[in-house]
Amino acid sequence: MSAAGGATPTNGAAMAATLAAGLGALAIGLFVILNEAGIYGAPSLYGPAGGVSGRTTFAVAVWLIAWGALHWRWKERDVDAGRVVTACLVLVGVGLLLTFPPMWDVF
Repeated sequence: MSAAGGATPTNGAAMAATLAAGLGALAIGLFVILNEAGIYGAPSLYGPAGGVSGRTTFAVAVWLIAWGALHWRWKERDVDAGRVVTACLVLVGVGLLLTFPPMWDVF
């Protein structure tokens, strides 16, 4: 099936956004673990929120950079949606687990 103008539709841009979301979720989990382990303490970018403002800002930066890089690479490609969505769900799951206090003791 072709889109208007005879071009074949691609899903690369959407899959780039999907995978970038997973990478952003993993980033916040990693920043939390690094903070709790005393390896890296993100600076406080907004006083009342403390270090969480730095961790979330850096995770958003990871998300945006990943989204931009993946979009640039995949924008005209047809990417396997099943694999990308599965990877995204795994990354979000791991990122979420890393934010829970019981996981902090594991590391």
